[in-house]
Amino acid sequence: MERVIIAGVDRSARSRVAADWAAREALRRGLPLRVVHVAPPENLDPVEQWPYRPDTVADHVVAELTARHPSLTVRAVSLTGAPVPELRAASAHTELVVLGLRGEGRHAGVALGSTAAALATGCAGPLVLVPGTLAGTDAAGHTDAVTVGVDARDPAGGALDFAFETARLHRVRLHAVHAWTLPAGAAESVVPVPEKDRGTWEDHEEDLLSDALRPWRGKYLDVDVQEDVLLLSPAKALAHASETSGLVVVGRHTAPGSTALALLAHTHSPVAVVPL
Repeated sequence: MERVIIAGVDRSARSRVAADWAAREALRRGLPLRVVHVAPPENLDPVEQWPYRPDTVADHVVAELTARHPSLTVRAVSLTGAPVPELRAASAHTELVVLGLRGEGRHAGVALGSTAAALATGCAGPLVLVPGTLAGTDAAGHTDAVTVGVDARDPAGGALDFAFETARLHRVRLHAVHAWTLPAGAAESVVPVPEKDRGTWEDHEEDLLSDALRPWRGKYLDVDVQEDVLLLSPAKALAHASETSGLVVVGRHTAPGSTALALLAHTHSPVAVVPL
């Protein structure tokens, strides 16, 4: 794996927000950045080339980033083909891929673009998807906390490694969130759950989370960890946590990650989707 960060861009302002996040993360990690634009192989109608030709998209973004971050090591890469397979292939050989949640697609009401959704369920390496709402704020590239979703019964090692390392690099707190549900019988009952029973079950979930995190706590002694168990679905718990987090990290299982996709539709912060 080459130690480089890739920012996938198109002609949208949203992708430039993601590229700026990638630039700041590259500076933080001491890595070079490649700004990659993938253009379709067919010749475009002149109207489709506005405001500039596809083969110059990456160069325009690099010029903006260089002016904003003079110490950044960055170069433009223009590829021809379909964005998903080209970016997926690139992700197998790099440390991190960064995209906007949406690109220049015409479906304004859609929170998650087709390229982002496809890569979220099939990227070979860690993928960060950045909301366009970060434009004009100081949040891009900066984290007040890193949140990681943890299945305490089956923790995703790749996601925990990525989250702890990112929290260490940014010198911020790690917020470990474990979502849980009531036992089937209690959840289906019309009778309110006794507070004592709920407290016992919640204590058990807290113990499971502490046990799951113990190996990483031992490895990252300098990372401050806040453990949190929430009686919510994983997507709702993480979407809520994203309101006060600079980055949310989730693991992606081999099957399409329903939690990741549900979270991406409602997140307030960048989301890192990490293979197991």
